Amino acid sequence: MTVGVRDYDDALFALRQGAGGIFIGSWTDPSLLTGTHRNIAVLREAVGRPFAVTIDAEGGRVVRQPDIFGHLPAPRTMAETMTPEQVRALASELGTKLAGTGVTVDFAPVLDTTGEPATAAIGDRSFSPDPERAALYASAFAAGLRDAGITPVFKHFPGHGRATGDSHYDQVLTPDLGQLRELDLKPYGPALESAPGAVMVGHMIVPGLGAEGLPATLNPAVYDLLRRGDYPGGRPFDGVIYTDDLSGMKAVSTRLDAPQAVLASLRAGADVALWISTDDLVAAVDTVDRAVTEGEFPVEQLEASALRVQLQNLGPLPG
Repeated sequence: MTVGVRDYDDALFALRQGAGGIFIGSWTDPSLLTGTHRNIAVLREAVGRPFAVTIDAEGGRVVRQPDIFGHLPAPRTMAETMTPEQVRALASELGTKLAGTGVTVDFAPVLDTTGEPATAAIGDRSFSPDPERAALYASAFAAGLRDAGITPVFKHFPGHGRATGDSHYDQVLTPDLGQLRELDLKPYGPALESAPGAVMVGHMIVPGLGAEGLPATLNPAVYDLLRRGDYPGGRPFDGVIYTDDLSGMKAVSTRLDAPQAVLASLRAGADVALWISTDDLVAAVDTVDRAVTEGEFPVEQLEASALRVQLQNLGPLPG
């Protein structure tokens, strides 16, 4: 479980409850990153075990704590005005800043393919509507993060670029699975091969894939698709799979409360359930623990996810 935290005390509480990571949001006290006391380094000493420190830093309108990490061009602008080598260098510079504050995981780059207006749900967060170009530039960005020791997270599997609306505010539908195979899924094969990282599953409903009407984060068929690499250019994936935010996005929160959504996503195949507050953490831990005890959530599946997360938290692997 990875949860958004407000400050040092909130982060320490979450980690002592057993969270595998914390999320740095725009609401997080910046002194957790920049202070000389009660910072991430002190937190690591207090906790005494590896844990992930995650953030959204894509460029453009999505960079948490921009006063610390600066303002980067939007991904679409990067692809239109820079070479892949320049994007890699820019991401490496960003990654160095992230690593310098204790951040270990960046929920970027976006692999969604879209040419929609810049301010739309994905818009200029996408490098390109062309899957080959999107993969090329996302791979460069991911490689730059890895150069700095940051784990990149490709998102939003299996593709938010052509989904209807914004999953922050409502349920959204993608084109059917056949159409996703023709476009939206194509960047994942070359990107994951050239710049290994984790993957974030979005909340889109995919017609023709698994249980009808379930957001991808709660749909076992979506995780199976990713694990098997069953899409053009895909390969079996055994890295860490994150959910998108389970508490602050209405595509899920109107269906389930946070503890229920956490359990449902983990049972479906996620390795890390992500949400933006510690408020429901104790209830979520109790819900998952009870499901394991009662045999509703196989302990073998829980242990496999824990091992993936542990390996990631020890640092990105070479390559």
